[in-house]
Amino acid sequence: MSDIMRPISFPHLMNWVLTEYKDHGTIFGVQAAKMPRHTDGQALPLFAEKIESPFGPAAGPNTQLCQNIVASYVSGARFFELKTVQIMDGEELSKCVNKPCITAADECYNCEWSTELTVPQAMDEYIKAWFACKLLAKELGLGDPDGFIFNMSVGYDLAGIQSPKIDAYIEGMKDASHTAIWKECVAWAQANLDKFQRVDGTFVASISPAVSRSITESTLHGCPPDEIERIATYLITEKGLNTYVKCNPTLLGYEFARKRLDSLGFDYIVFDDHHFLEDLQMADALPMFRRLQALCDERGLEFGVKITNTFPVDVAAGELPSAEMYMSGRSLYPLSLSLAGILAKEFGGRLRISYSGGADARNIKGLFDSGIWPVTMATNVLKPGGYERFCQIGRVLAGAGSNRWSGVDVAKVEALVDAIPADPMYHKALKPMPSKKLEAKVPLIDCFTAPCHQQCPIRQDIPAYLKLAGEGKYKEALEVITQRNALPFITGTICPHHCADKCMRGNYEESIHIREVKLEAAQKGFDALLPTLKPKAAVPGKKVAVVGGGPAGLAAAYYLAREGVSVTIFEQRDSLGGIVRHVIPEFRISKDAIDSDVALVKAMGVEVKLNAQVSSAGELKAQGYTHVIFATGAWKHGALKLEQGQAGDVLEFLLAAKADGSKVSLGKNVAIVGGGNTAMDAARAAKRVPGVENVYLVYRRDKRNMPADEEELELAEADGVLFRPLLAPISHENGRLLCHKMVLGDRDASGRRAPVDTGEVEAIPADTVIAAVGERVDGDFFRANGVALDDKGRVTVNADTAESANPGVFVVGDAHTGPKTVVEAMADAMKAAQAILGHKGGLEKFEGLNADFDKDALHAKRGDLCADCSECTEGDRCLGCAAVCETCASVCPNRANIAVADPGMAMAQIVHVDGMCNECGNCATFCPYDSRPYKDKFTLYWSEEDFENSENEGYLPAGDGSGRCKVRLGGQVKEYDVTDPACGLYEPLRQLILAVRDSYGYLIR
Repeated sequence: MSDIMRPISFPHLMNWVLTEYKDHGTIFGVQAAKMPRHTDGQALPLFAEKIESPFGPAAGPNTQLCQNIVASYVSGARFFELKTVQIMDGEELSKCVNKPCITAADECYNCEWSTELTVPQAMDEYIKAWFACKLLAKELGLGDPDGFIFNMSVGYDLAGIQSPKIDAYIEGMKDASHTAIWKECVAWAQANLDKFQRVDGTFVASISPAVSRSITESTLHGCPPDEIERIATYLITEKGLNTYVKCNPTLLGYEFARKRLDSLGFDYIVFDDHHFLEDLQMADALPMFRRLQALCDERGLEFGVKITNTFPVDVAAGELPSAEMYMSGRSLYPLSLSLAGILAKEFGGRLRISYSGGADARNIKGLFDSGIWPVTMATNVLKPGGYERFCQIGRVLAGAGSNRWSGVDVAKVEALVDAIPADPMYHKALKPMPSKKLEAKVPLIDCFTAPCHQQCPIRQDIPAYLKLAGEGKYKEALEVITQRNALPFITGTICPHHCADKCMRGNYEESIHIREVKLEAAQKGFDALLPTLKPKAAVPGKKVAVVGGGPAGLAAAYYLAREGVSVTIFEQRDSLGGIVRHVIPEFRISKDAIDSDVALVKAMGVEVKLNAQVSSAGELKAQGYTHVIFATGAWKHGALKLEQGQAGDVLEFLLAAKADGSKVSLGKNVAIVGGGNTAMDAARAAKRVPGVENVYLVYRRDKRNMPADEEELELAEADGVLFRPLLAPISHENGRLLCHKMVLGDRDASGRRAPVDTGEVEAIPADTVIAAVGERVDGDFFRANGVALDDKGRVTVNADTAESANPGVFVVGDAHTGPKTVVEAMADAMKAAQAILGHKGGLEKFEGLNADFDKDALHAKRGDLCADCSECTEGDRCLGCAAVCETCASVCPNRANIAVADPGMAMAQIVHVDGMCNECGNCATFCPYDSRPYKDKFTLYWSEEDFENSENEGYLPAGDGSGRCKVRLGGQVKEYDVTDPACGLYEPLRQLILAVRDSYGYLIR
């Protein structure tokens, strides 16, 4: 039953909060040092109440339970839009909610409805949270106990809202004094005054039972305008409530919404016009709002609109287990703000606007300064950092003042809208966002890891060198880099740096610029490091020939020679560097950078023979070499079949262009066929050839699905390359490349759309056609050397050692794998080197991470966005994930994932609290592993019923404070007394259970 939330009692809540604060300096994971404290007496008037800061959580997962609201409050939130209640509730509603129901990887999608609690339970949660926040405000000096506001949200039809259940909820929130839960809160507080320093009986008695005097009408998509107005009129006239009406982005019209999202790169988001036709229309909305505004004015109440409700879109790529979902976050900001601008102008700034839709620390000040407040958020605090993102917003809005709202500044809102197209924050990257998931299952314990390190093919200690470089210790940083990376200058310049794809900082604003830091360390640490390099003592009996002086050959020679092995590189050209030196254009990497890496390799005592042709491994073994490594690359032409005419080879062109581009003749128009990084190099190089006027990049798929890295696409575009996607070449004749014109077909289960031939033909002007469609290895050469090939012409070697069937003969790099990256070539070379050495070649101690991180400093930076990343050092931005991850704990709105620390543990461990989880799935989105922490982490259960109805590995304490518990592990259930070291339970889990009992006893109900 792990998807059923079990509300915690008020005594449990307060014991938890006060004990956690006293023992650990946190409240539901929010650090005391980061909690905003309002001591200047400023507060903004609203609804005859006041808020010390004009922001807080939106109606959604962050306001569904009392602990969520408390976590928001201590993080600085002062306006709480409580999760919507409706006539359908509890188990009936829960059955309608597909799980998981949230994914917030970039823009956020959800398919959840209102609170899954019963309406009476929801009211109890809100009243408990109200009372707890009052006590904490006073006790912890967080601000004026009357400096925050609870705003109800109800939906979705008048009959339901008038039902006894919803009516009791509204009346109970207006005056909670007659409710059982209010009386319980008061009784507990009066009986436990000894737990407080600043709270006394007089203060407890002074706490107002008027929990909420305002309401937001939630308008379900398709709710007719007359029903919307009837509901609002009832809330105003019959219930006397300050009233906001939620507005959907559909008010903007289908054409506007489609055009705006497409222009910002969100063209893959699928929706049609039916919601726009069925929802409230602007022509109906404007007069309705004027009538409701007048109605409130007559009664001395405040009226406003809430912008915006979530935006309905189709599930097109299996994002959630539903047919439709609701979009929010940064992709909603351009729509929400545009709607705000229209309404502000229509009402001359006199319509109050409560805002939600992509707000965060970077844009909230602009919203507030324009007169749009309060501002509520859901997506922002569902991302890593969680509630502590509110702490930064509290600092941004510090000193918001005490002035009454004087209207929306139309000009300022229009300026914000006009700034959107030029702001990269609201543009979707051209390429699909790579998965941040590692291809590894999360361990039950010790799950902390640095995803960048795990993604790096050679497992560089990235956090360590980021930290050292950030401290200006470039020599030391380069020492860390070169333990595993033989080519820091080359990889610091042209590595595709997929390590950054997994960087957790990318969930904040942008990933750490890992490659750039590597190059900085190489450039600034090289002169100091080079003189200190020398090989270890000579290893007798091993003499290695490396055939090929490209990246794989250089790396293999480096790893072996460093360990004292005699190594000779045989290179058929007149200089080392392979593809990087001879093919990749100078504008991408300089000769000096390549020379520096060659110098590092030579420093290890590697002998180099240039202009050396090697025909076989046998001849080298005859010369006394015990092992031969072929690192000969993939230089054979890729094939582009044309019905007529021929295409030139991309490597031949790049070789000629790099040798002397002035001698290359291509004509005026050049077509490059291909979509990878090599195609981008060729296109950019062709632009630099004398006489070339136009370079066309032809590819059969759309631009989004070209295999090239996004930065390479952008650089090609900046150089003036003309992209011609969705074209499949047919023939080259009469100065034209004829192509089948393609369109994107239907989406498959992953959301991808394959190209489909339309039957039409399009001609591209082309004096020269160059094929960049993938290079191949020289199969005949390898067959002659006893190296087997598969039916696709690929070399077959041992996957772990790179050794072929010919003993002592290894094949590494592109010669083995086909065209891949420099860093992948080094990883391949590392396998061969380790196999020849019989050990890890000095790399064993670097399997772990070396940086000595200050964990308190790492915790302090969690939740803070960089306003301008260019002004921050990458070392400062690095989150130090290997020392402190706890991502699943920070993103859980219900606080169901707990980081448990204990003096006996090297790192905090994650314990999942079953009773606080509704399986929303948000932690699964952000855990760096291929995992669902709510399913895969060690789970604490509160009841026998929940233990029996779950499959999670975890335990059920006896509940008497002893060490007795029931444990499910490996599908088997056994009982243990964990106080007995010999009880037989896996020792780390025994220690974890004891740590929960002894240091986190408040987790146990």
